[in-house]
Amino acid sequence: MTKRGTDWGSLVAGLLFLGLAVAFVVQGSGSWELNVMWLLPVLAVGLGLAALARALFRSRPRESGELPPPTDQG
Repeated sequence: MTKRGTDWGSLVAGLLFLGLAVAFVVQGSGSWELNVMWLLPVLAVGLGLAALARALFRSRPRESGELPPPTDQG
């Protein structure tokens, strides 16, 4: 079995959508008023953070000592 790393971008995006789902459920119960004008900016910032996390963690070299594939400089 191969060891697979954590996909941090997907984890952040999943937590974002889970948080939005919880906000809609709580708003539907009537105990909290959800302002829809905040939905798109929160979604955009959250997905931007997910993309940033994916970019930062993908750029690091793997711990297994694997080298990136050689580039053709001919």
